[in-house]
Amino acid sequence: MTSVLIIKNDRDSGPGRLLEWLDARSISPVVVRAWDGEPVPGSVDGHAGLILLGGGMLPDEDERSPWLPAERALLRQAHGQVPVLGICLGAQLLAHTFGGEVQGKYGQPEKGVTSLTVLPAGADDVLLAGLPSTLRAVESHQDQITRLPSDAVLLMSSERCTNQMLRLGQQSWGVQFHPEVEAERVRRWSPDRLQALGFDPDTVVADADRYAVELEKTWSTVVERFLSLVA
Repeated sequence: MTSVLIIKNDRDSGPGRLLEWLDARSISPVVVRAWDGEPVPGSVDGHAGLILLGGGMLPDEDERSPWLPAERALLRQAHGQVPVLGICLGAQLLAHTFGGEVQGKYGQPEKGVTSLTVLPAGADDVLLAGLPSTLRAVESHQDQITRLPSDAVLLMSSERCTNQMLRLGQQSWGVQFHPEVEAERVRRWSPDRLQALGFDPDTVVADADRYAVELEKTWSTVVERFLSLVA
């Protein structure tokens, strides 16, 4: 069976709906719990794709998260060899590893359902072609990619965060948002934490429920296109 290597960087940032979408295409997930001490492989050999999940650290906080050098090395090895998808921290790792810049607590935070604008380059991207020019996604970040690698293509932006989706080469993508997160996960977010960031908890949860069907339709389409490259 075809397999995809998934690196989990944080106890609370799991693969979510990705597991359903992988199963629908008969692709096996191989999840490495890097945050829990499981060693990050030195290569993607034997796997048909790589997915890097989110986390609360910056992509170069090696002292705090000592597996990050191995993850960056894995990313360099995988880029150009297999399809790569970086989510939130994963996108920041992609940008940082290939010459971009990421800053902590930069600009305004994004939490909950957020509107994204598909830029002209996105119209021809294999993952986004044919989708509406405005999409919604679940966000959960304070850190941002503040400079893209010189050869990156910017595909989507939001009002608070310019660099929402990028592509490097022909088959490596990074997304600042969370296509894998369901409304049920949003309902477990700390109300106190949301209020501290300037968000109304009831509104955040209500929006996640209101747009649940739309979010599923949009991101199942995008991720399935990614997985078609893996398969």
